Amino acid sequence: MTLTAPRVLTIANQKGGVGKTTTAINLGTALAAIGERVLIIDLDPQGNASTGLGIDRRQRTVSTFDVMIGEAGLAAAAVETLVPNLAIAPSTLDLLGVELQISSERDRAFRLRRAIEDFAAADQSYSYVLIDCPPSLNLLTINAMTASHAILVPLQCEFFALEGLSQLLKTVEQVRATLNPDLSIHGVVLTMYDARNNLAAQVVEDVRRHMGEKVYNTIIPRNVRVSEAPSHGKPVLLYDLKCNGSQAYLRLASEIIARERALHAA
Repeated sequence: MTLTAPRVLTIANQKGGVGKTTTAINLGTALAAIGERVLIIDLDPQGNASTGLGIDRRQRTVSTFDVMIGEAGLAAAAVETLVPNLAIAPSTLDLLGVELQISSERDRAFRLRRAIEDFAAADQSYSYVLIDCPPSLNLLTINAMTASHAILVPLQCEFFALEGLSQLLKTVEQVRATLNPDLSIHGVVLTMYDARNNLAAQVVEDVRRHMGEKVYNTIIPRNVRVSEAPSHGKPVLLYDLKCNGSQAYLRLASEIIARERALHAA
């Protein structure tokens, strides 16, 4: 990719309920807290990332739907959040119809990539763009992968975790072969870990054996404060900074920054 800044990371897993949106919100907040300027792109029609960052539906006058159909740029859609250095391009249910509107267009897989390139060219202040994807491998997710430098995969510590991961990795390979040859897997983050559950420990062992160093050292625990925070329109780092979940996301942000530095140094 020709994009030099910001770094674009897609948070993807076709399985629902694995912590994609929670990871997008709290990783974005953690990166902002350590001095990075971050834009989250809410590409899920459910709009949970937007709601979880306190963006009322009445505030979403320009959304990622408008960006995807070419009627607005990301700068027009971006809304500042309660978190300093963190903005979000919010989503609306209109996104459900975007595939029908652009599926016959030749550039249908490149809509988001072009929007990010235009945004980055006009505003050099952002260091990270995080894309929150829907729980499916549809045209929205393909757009996100085509626009990204790397994929971050949240994986719930449950029985079928690896089965879903293999399908996602196949899609990444297809996108790399046809649309974005520089796409890579940044890492796998294990989520909703319950230390009391023997199966969870087995899943962690299996995923680490299968994916090796691609698995982040940080594991996100199952934590009630993480679950409560979105209903208050806040990331958990604002809702309860000292809880285990917040501290885990801060560690994950530090680990991602360290991987980024290692990539640039290589």
